[in-house]
Amino acid sequence: MRSRFLCSVLVFASSLGSPAWAQSAAGQSSTKNGDVPENPSAMTKVPTGVILVKGAWSSASDSSTPVPEGGSVTDNVFTNTYFGITYPLPKNWTEKYKGPPPSDSGSYVLAQIQPSDDYKGPSRGNILITAQDLFFTSLPTTNAVDLTAYEKENLQSDYKLEPSPVAGKIAGRPFTSFAYWSPAAELHWYVLATEIRCHAVEFILTSRDTKLLGSFVEDMNKMQLPAEASPDKGEGGGAFPVCIKDYANEENLIARVDPILTDHRYTSVPVRIIIDKNGKVKHIHFLSAYPDQTKVITDALAEWKFKPYLKDGQPVEVETGILFGRPQIAPAPRKGQKPSVE
Repeated sequence: MRSRFLCSVLVFASSLGSPAWAQSAAGQSSTKNGDVPENPSAMTKVPTGVILVKGAWSSASDSSTPVPEGGSVTDNVFTNTYFGITYPLPKNWTEKYKGPPPSDSGSYVLAQIQPSDDYKGPSRGNILITAQDLFFTSLPTTNAVDLTAYEKENLQSDYKLEPSPVAGKIAGRPFTSFAYWSPAAELHWYVLATEIRCHAVEFILTSRDTKLLGSFVEDMNKMQLPAEASPDKGEGGGAFPVCIKDYANEENLIARVDPILTDHRYTSVPVRIIIDKNGKVKHIHFLSAYPDQTKVITDALAEWKFKPYLKDGQPVEVETGILFGRPQIAPAPRKGQKPSVE
């Protein structure tokens, strides 16, 4: 199941520590045949337990526009400006490790919350906050309701469903939810989801103590969420751009220059863009891209021109997703659902 996979990723990532990027320019120039440097002292040493991986990464065209992975915990409060979330954490709980970068299919680990070193409670647990970009998901889902239904339907046989922990709203906003547990491990999971800006945002609560999980759910009522948050129709608007899947089509485009990808041309490059009220691309967020792909696509998008999007007769900003490079694999159909025929 996806939530278990994300937990495994986090455990692995936390064991590696924080990534360090870095070999100095002087160190690079002093190597011979790409092997041992002539002057080892000119190299920046990599901390023990850190693995350096050169490859595709997330980036954005500017640092002032919020991105999904840009959340942080400060003074015991998790804040994510992109999603408009402010979440006061339970007392003596904190974020110890940052999650991995977003995947090619738009899966994010926004935060992993766990007891701090001075936590004195009788029970322990974990709070995992994730987001799934609904533009790029490889799952047969179109909203948070579909996502939680898919996860329920695809539970492994050694997990058992429990009564849902939520009925109605959290922090004044509707959520969809389900719960399951492992009889062998005696662990319980509460999964609570809503949709914001065409992302399914999930709070995955884990513990052996269901009373502790219940207190987590109660604490979530202290959150602040945007007015659009809803399990089946979080489509932006208001303070956010309107998010529309596949908006970059011939009907809406006035001018277009296709990027010519040479290096890494067989990899997919998921990109989210924000189009301003005049139809120009004002912000580019690369979920996963190599540097050469970032430059070529950025240069091409600077030449794109869209028809202004009108809402209630007024032009508004639009956020949409574009997949450059290799097409994604078609998502598997839901149980009982026939594969679509193009």
